[in-house]
Amino acid sequence: MVGVLAVVVVAGCGGGRPVTGPRHGAEASGPRSRTGTEARPPAHGRAPVAEPAARRPFTLVAAGDVIPTHPEVLDTAQDDAPLDGYGYDFRPMLKGVAPVVSGADVALCHLDAPLGPLDGPFSGYPLLQSPPQIATALKAVGYDSCGIASNHVFDQGHPGIRRTLDALDTVGLRHTGAARDDAEAARPALLRVPGGARVAHLSYTDGIEGGGPPDDAPWAVNLLDEEKVIEDARAARRAGADVVVVSPAWGTEYRTAPDEEQLALARALTAAETDGRPDIDLIVGTHAHTPQPYEKVNGTWVVYGLGDQLSGAMRQPRGNWGTLARFRFAPPERPGGRWRVTEAAYVPQLAEQGTRVRVRNLARTGAHRDVRDRIGAAVLSRGAAEDGLTMGR
Repeated sequence: MVGVLAVVVVAGCGGGRPVTGPRHGAEASGPRSRTGTEARPPAHGRAPVAEPAARRPFTLVAAGDVIPTHPEVLDTAQDDAPLDGYGYDFRPMLKGVAPVVSGADVALCHLDAPLGPLDGPFSGYPLLQSPPQIATALKAVGYDSCGIASNHVFDQGHPGIRRTLDALDTVGLRHTGAARDDAEAARPALLRVPGGARVAHLSYTDGIEGGGPPDDAPWAVNLLDEEKVIEDARAARRAGADVVVVSPAWGTEYRTAPDEEQLALARALTAAETDGRPDIDLIVGTHAHTPQPYEKVNGTWVVYGLGDQLSGAMRQPRGNWGTLARFRFAPPERPGGRWRVTEAAYVPQLAEQGTRVRVRNLARTGAHRDVRDRIGAAVLSRGAAEDGLTMGR
């Protein structure tokens, strides 16, 4: 892993359909980032960044919801803290999946709770607030960019968004999906991965608990809207993105199958194109709290639901199941063409509940075989195996 991270925030201003009401039931520096810092690209609509001389394939990993606010997770983080229960250390919980994350050229996470001040208080449902040390852990495990648009993103209002983004900035973990002001929301950035490719990471939520951002700050949170997503994807492409990744927080909680809204939006987003080239190259969904199918739609991979990356005792056991999605992208065969996915894999994982919470890579253990098989059945239920999806390690 080489370089220093600089990832994508292509938020855009305003827009979004009406939000829905409540739906939820329930320090140390890490490895050096794999991504290189790049000068800030031009604003929307201006000339694209010049093409690099040579570009090489790269591997991207994406993980599901990180929920650091359950009592079991907080207790474990305190027990794991180096200073005998003082403070919070989330790194040991994630150690089991760290090789998959750090082994990728670029890794994307999804943070499902705003971060609080160091001295708390920290709280679970209905108004989430997490210890800021989770940012340190995510960076140490190897994540590069975190989507934060979710139904809980506004649980602590504007102060919660500012604290979250400030904490992520402090550890060098980039973010997308919410903003501190309209200028930040409208300003694109790019993630350059080894080999010269540039990746845009866009994050949206299809609802916010208890309403939404105030009318005078529509830029605070990205709301999931077909036209807005396509507009932002095209803006990212104009700014020089080779690969555009969309992370929607959508779907029905604890439902293994995607709902009709997910299916319809996936069809619409993957069908959007400019000059014969798809506007979106990958969709990796969150929020359902259980793994959902992977599927190729209009030639583009869609992960309807990654499941949960880190969670405590959930309303249903499947709330502790998750997957890490891993895709290998290769350069286009002709100038201006699409980067192609040449390998696709899912890695089953479990947030194991015990004396201490531990996230397990189920592809590397003989334990929990029934859970691994049920995750595989859900992931492959829409024919992904026929399109080349395999279980990775």
